[in-house]
Amino acid sequence: MGNGAKAQQKRERNQAKQGGTAKSQIKVNEAAKNIICQTCRQTFLLTTRAPALEEHAQNKHSKTMAECFPTYAK
Repeated sequence: MGNGAKAQQKRERNQAKQGGTAKSQIKVNEAAKNIICQTCRQTFLLTTRAPALEEHAQNKHSKTMAECFPTYAK
């Protein structure tokens, strides 16, 4: 038995200990996208900071952040 087989056996044992496969965060990330540009309806994560939103408004629409994201609280 080579080292590759031992490593594979160890991965299988560790996976069985952990209780299966890794969980996906896709649904959680989609639910966290609650900042919406009112011009193009693009969604942004809740943790997106004002400079990134301002950059989007300027580069994509040539508007101010307040025009694109009127509900964003500073």
